[in-house]
Amino acid sequence: MTLAERARRVIPGGVNSGQRSIPGLTDLVITRTQGSRFWDSTGREFTDYHAAFGPPLLGHNDPDVAAAVAAARASLSLTGVAVTEGEVLLAEQLVELVPSIEKVLLTSTGSEATFHALRLARAVTGRRLVVKFQGCYHGWHDAVSLNVISAPDRIGRPDPTSTGILPEVLDATLVLRFNDVEAVRRAFADHGDDIAAVILEPVPHNVGALLPTDDFLRTLREECTRAGSVLVFDEVITGFRHALGGYQEVAGIVPDLTTLGKAIANGAPVGALGGRADLMEHFSSRPGGPVFFAGTYNGHPDVVAAASATVRKLREEPVHEHVFRLGDRVRRELDALYRGLDVPAVVTGFGSVFVTYFMPGPAPRSYDDLLANDASRFVGYRRHLVEQGVFELPLNLKRSHLSYAHTDADVDRLLEATERAVGAMLADGGADDLRHTSTMGGAPH
Repeated sequence: MTLAERARRVIPGGVNSGQRSIPGLTDLVITRTQGSRFWDSTGREFTDYHAAFGPPLLGHNDPDVAAAVAAARASLSLTGVAVTEGEVLLAEQLVELVPSIEKVLLTSTGSEATFHALRLARAVTGRRLVVKFQGCYHGWHDAVSLNVISAPDRIGRPDPTSTGILPEVLDATLVLRFNDVEAVRRAFADHGDDIAAVILEPVPHNVGALLPTDDFLRTLREECTRAGSVLVFDEVITGFRHALGGYQEVAGIVPDLTTLGKAIANGAPVGALGGRADLMEHFSSRPGGPVFFAGTYNGHPDVVAAASATVRKLREEPVHEHVFRLGDRVRRELDALYRGLDVPAVVTGFGSVFVTYFMPGPAPRSYDDLLANDASRFVGYRRHLVEQGVFELPLNLKRSHLSYAHTDADVDRLLEATERAVGAMLADGGADDLRHTSTMGGAPH
């Protein structure tokens, strides 16, 4: 019996996350990671552009991060009381770097960070409603676990990602179209007095890459300020991967609260919630604070060391310069490749993130635009990429990532493999079975 078969005997589906069981790859077992690569149990080597949905910005098993974790582990373990010097040093760096953060709390995951952000917003405003945007994902908790990758007939109404969510919880979330300024203004005109928070990925990377307009982000800031609502930037993906100050630094828009995770610690399980001091002081980490906040593993010495080492390297080495240069090259040369093959495609992304949609241009601005993407081609060419040892996740609309460990030679290989994979996809017509390849939507309501 293989390890994958043994896993399915004792783990539901054989994996520990709903997006790890990939059609056609259900027997994949990872045995080693290093730099820009991973290896499976059969000895196959893959150049990794999936990158665990984005955390290893420095690359897998970065030696400086590993050394920092080992040093911390040699002298300190989890005590669950008081604070450590590492927690203080990390918090000081986050406050220094991220424009919106005056005080910060650590969590173990990004989902926890967004959960606490919305609980805090409701507590301080005394209001009920939360606004999110179609195509944005903010974690597994009920208030935002809806309308991510939706079928056409599920847009414009609640589309939960899971059963078991109370209808009244879904009813307290307003779902709007991303980049739609007028929809935002109408929502505030109709419900402004009851909107506790607006939460968004400033770049919705859970559906690839939708780039925000300046007018859209500015309108969100203006309407939240006018109504007394809390503006939350979910920078779990964009934070640190796109800039040391997050995408808010790029856009010049300062939210009230910011959530971080993923690339903040190069793959160690850490999240963070920070923002205005007057808001953060409501948490029960301050004695008497009325908004409960706890977590046994919050500020674990291992992950704090990993995060501090990651931030240090991002500050001291040309990480962003390197990954942005490679990202620009990938997007430019992929675009030329598709034009040369006469395949309708839109290559987009930001910085180290890239994605190809199989659809006519221009670049999409909202989730509605992505309905034109040919999922059969999208999934089909990625399956052929995997056959060639280049790994982009073969699920619909998923983005790809570059790291500090990737090289120009890796990009050369990506481009060559993509040309062959697209040729094979055109020859076989693309994926003919798309079951379980469009995740994060469609649960009964």
